[in-house]
Amino acid sequence: MAANLVNLEAVEKVYGTRALLDGVSLGVNEGDRIGVVGRNGDGKTTLIRLLAKLEEADKGRVTHAGHLRLGVLTQHDSLDPEATIRHEVIGDLADHEWAGSAKIRDVLTGLFGGLDLPGFPDGLDTVIGPLSGGERRRIALAKLLIAEQDLIVLDEPTNHLDVEGISWLAAHLRARRSALVCVTHDRWFLDQVCTRMWDVQRGTVHEYEGGYSDYVFARAERERIAATEEAKRQNLMRKELAWLRRGAPARTSKPRFRIEAANELIADVPPPRDSAELMRFANARLGKTVFDLENVTVQAGPKVLIEHLTWQLGPGDRIGLVGVNGAGKTSLLRTLAEAARSQGEKQPAKGKVVVGKTVRLAYLSQEVAELDPALRVLEAVQQVRDRVDLGKGREMTAGQLCEKFGFTKEKQWTPVGDLSGGERRRLQLLRLLMDEPNVLFLDEPTNDLDIETLTQLEDLLDGWPGSMVVISHDRYFVERTTDRVFALLGDRFLRMLPRGLDEYLERRQAVLDAAAPSAPAAPAVKAKPSGDSRAAKKELQKIERRLDKISEQEAKLHEKIAEQATDFEAVAKLDAELRELAAEREELELRWLELADEV
Repeated sequence: MAANLVNLEAVEKVYGTRALLDGVSLGVNEGDRIGVVGRNGDGKTTLIRLLAKLEEADKGRVTHAGHLRLGVLTQHDSLDPEATIRHEVIGDLADHEWAGSAKIRDVLTGLFGGLDLPGFPDGLDTVIGPLSGGERRRIALAKLLIAEQDLIVLDEPTNHLDVEGISWLAAHLRARRSALVCVTHDRWFLDQVCTRMWDVQRGTVHEYEGGYSDYVFARAERERIAATEEAKRQNLMRKELAWLRRGAPARTSKPRFRIEAANELIADVPPPRDSAELMRFANARLGKTVFDLENVTVQAGPKVLIEHLTWQLGPGDRIGLVGVNGAGKTSLLRTLAEAARSQGEKQPAKGKVVVGKTVRLAYLSQEVAELDPALRVLEAVQQVRDRVDLGKGREMTAGQLCEKFGFTKEKQWTPVGDLSGGERRRLQLLRLLMDEPNVLFLDEPTNDLDIETLTQLEDLLDGWPGSMVVISHDRYFVERTTDRVFALLGDRFLRMLPRGLDEYLERRQAVLDAAAPSAPAAPAVKAKPSGDSRAAKKELQKIERRLDKISEQEAKLHEKIAEQATDFEAVAKLDAELRELAAEREELELRWLELADEV
């Protein structure tokens, strides 16, 4: 039987007149991997701070096992600003000692991209003081993961990590023997790491077995039986449940409840999006041209980020844009936004961007726009307009849309200056949508949003007829809201990835494996002549060009299959072509890896 590490008995915590936690009793045992979810302000962070004894409970008792080794990542680090990264993360270990530790090498490579910390000016000897909040947070996470603990408590550990970093962290935590309690809004991460869920709601904590997908199923079933939640929220849960069951069945690991009940819940729920209908609406609103790029070069100052880009964003396209940090994702959106705002007059350094005449762009950047702090929430939305047409005959008032985004009638009269960072982000999204755009650029839209608000936003975007480009490290959100994924891999080219983020991670890993220095073998190996190396490089480039063409051909075949869905003979023929391309891709990728080793 697993030993108990932490116990909470009848714990209460009150702030002002509000009880965040009311008589909560919970336990954490050895081997537990617990995800904590709930709306912003409902007490998730307070719960884990009480659990870690960083705060005292007003009533009740929190007990720790004797000699408990506890590691905590809070939202505010306690790093010494005058110290170096080496001092904080590695301590007094000599270079040969820490370099010989597989764990330390894994953490430094996973969080910073290499043992020499390539993103920092002086590597491990960089002074912490001038660094950004995101860089400091990664340093604090590295310091925690290098140490040995019985229990790790993490508050939003995926903040400031890219898709690769989040994937690495999930694998690292799965391999550790430490127990884990984690607050995060990253639903993919919860599914990968957690085996239990704590749902913090109005002072109480509901426990569920399994990861996030299992939690969605179980909570929907519980609410169906209890019939205590309002119809609006239950319908949203059923819609997400339908997507999880139909669109991503592999997400569920070990559901602890009756599958039949879950299937009964979604029997009459349509797919989240009617793509054909949305495409018709988008064509009506946008015409045939949205953004056409011809041989475009994107720069950030003198640095060339993307070159020779010929690409088209068409009506109704829903694109996820991923890539390594600094590859030019945000710069590409800014280039398109500048062309749209100037009605095509402002063009990139090279090439041409053609903007459709009917394009009405809304761009959610990573910076939260400043608003008059004295304005009330509802007034800030009504400044844009009083009513909004959401397409498909749906219309909402400013107040109704506020409620959909979690601003209750009382909250709508709160001054903007009193809002939290997440609430300001929600308000910024609201104002954009109230302006009735037909093209949306969303740059990290999930920052500071809780899971319930993300579900509301996804529901709204399901019926939104227009073109959309999403940059996000939230894998779940990208998969949920977009139909195609494009990637910037740091080589100045934009590629379409038919298999989405799985393919992106595979390609990035192949690049990293190819770049990693191989361990020296005992017997000396004769170096290949330079002529062989040059030939291998040429073949590598040839294979990469062919892989790109295969991706384009696969995309076209998928489109043809969708168009001829009722012609079974045609679909069978197209499917056979797809299989041939997949087989060719597999052979080429294997050959690519062989050549990369040679080079």
